[in-house]
Amino acid sequence: MPHHTPLVATIVIGISLAFVLGAVAHRLRISPIAGYLLAGIAVGPYTPGFVADQSMAIELAEIGIILLMFGVGLHFSFKDLMSVRAIAVPGALVQISVATGMGLALASVLGWPVVNGLIFGLALSVASTVVMLRALQERRLLKTDQGRIAVGWLVVEDIVMVLALVLLPAVTPLIDGSLERNAAYGANVTDVLMTALFTIGQVAAFVVVMLIVGQRVIPALLHYIAHTGSRELFRLGVLAIALGVAYGAAKLFGVSFALGAFFAGMILSESELSQRAAEETLPLRDAFAVLFFVSVGMLFNPLVLVTQTWPVLATVAIIVLGKSIAAFAIVRAFRYSTGTALLISASLAQIGEFSFILAGLGITLGVMSEAGRDLVLAGALLSILINPLLFIALDRLQPWLDGKAEAAVPGPGPKVPTKAPIPVQQAPLPDLENHVAIVGFGRVGSRIGDLLTAGGERLFIIDERDDVVASLVAKGMVAVAGSSPKALAAANLGKAKALVVAIPEVFEAGQFVEQARAANAALPIIAAGMTDAEGQHLTKCGATSVVLGAEEIAQAVVGVLPRQV
Repeated sequence: MPHHTPLVATIVIGISLAFVLGAVAHRLRISPIAGYLLAGIAVGPYTPGFVADQSMAIELAEIGIILLMFGVGLHFSFKDLMSVRAIAVPGALVQISVATGMGLALASVLGWPVVNGLIFGLALSVASTVVMLRALQERRLLKTDQGRIAVGWLVVEDIVMVLALVLLPAVTPLIDGSLERNAAYGANVTDVLMTALFTIGQVAAFVVVMLIVGQRVIPALLHYIAHTGSRELFRLGVLAIALGVAYGAAKLFGVSFALGAFFAGMILSESELSQRAAEETLPLRDAFAVLFFVSVGMLFNPLVLVTQTWPVLATVAIIVLGKSIAAFAIVRAFRYSTGTALLISASLAQIGEFSFILAGLGITLGVMSEAGRDLVLAGALLSILINPLLFIALDRLQPWLDGKAEAAVPGPGPKVPTKAPIPVQQAPLPDLENHVAIVGFGRVGSRIGDLLTAGGERLFIIDERDDVVASLVAKGMVAVAGSSPKALAAANLGKAKALVVAIPEVFEAGQFVEQARAANAALPIIAAGMTDAEGQHLTKCGATSVVLGAEEIAQAVVGVLPRQV
């Protein structure tokens, strides 16, 4: 066995330490990303003890970037963006401009070149997709009016950053003075403009190929794999598409890995198998995303907090206060409610993965200083730590906002969303009783639902897919969207006949079972299990029985229901 294994050591120690610190952060109600960044600092060259191989970490981070951008593409929806385009597009563009201007002003005070300040400001202007989506999901706000605006705003920011990543290498010589430095080599404005046009042409060619060829080939290939019935092959196929398109885009079109992966995800998002693709790749995406954040943390020197205290505080102020105030003013200017404006402001008051990618590109191009990157990293870490506090404050303000019931401002403008956000602990529906609750309405869950409905049972359904829930509600069924056991608070389990847990993830299923058992000690709970080990785990969590197969589960439910008189 070789003893010098830097790759294994980097992965094992990085992930292990990220797990420990991420768990601590989660316990403190802080985004685990903060824990991952701290893990990177701990194994980086600026702190004592084990030092991970930085070159290895950067290679692993590249895969993390590909999978992160693939995930962003999977959640990209033109339909959702179009529904809020009137505020999301101009709002995001104005907010990016304001934040970039503030970053440029700070860079000017610090004596940095203009191009350094522009990249620094851009890095401060874009919120973290991971942090925002997790915050909205925890509060079940994604499909509210406020949530759609926040996500649409974020999508516009992501698009701007993707364009920045593509065009920055080409236009940098125009704005950093390198034309003069390269005059001896015959560089001129025309050469740079031609390079920029060539880059844009490469991107355009890639987009055309993806829209014409990829839109036909990729979904068809995925459907073919799905029909093989092999879950392993399907998962492998999705990963091959994500990584293969990203690599091919870089090699054949000179496009970044990030843009290639984003388009691969966007093409798949239009397929009916996109939800399954997202679920199957989630574990690997999460693992490499962790390594991405760890690798970013390795670049950060904690001494910056001492040696550059005032620039760090100014950077955090731009992210947490400057961006939030700008977003609040923009949303109110579009005549939306105070509650909506506060939610958008809180959602945007942090930075994350795109900021790191942009700062890294600036370092690679030689147009951003390490001091600027350190301020971006410090601002990201501190803003991620502060962000949950903003949402807690917003939760405290919610009763006042609900009582205020702010009406629309007279005059032209969008309809003001006055519906309050659904709290995490949603109250049970008042007339919900003598029902069967079903968690998970996929292939097995929907079959169980059909069988129970045919038997005259009333159902309450929990599913993480918003489109499935919307379809069920449109049919007159009682359903809520949720991926956390907290969603059971709406199921009124104290008056339920039984609970069916029909999700494939045994760990999450066990959490649902445990919470249901705590809510009703006498409730019959039937869970779907694939193996004896899964059955033992779910039984230990409190399941009455563990059954394989939709028909068998439905029969088991009927067997434990009170007999009709």
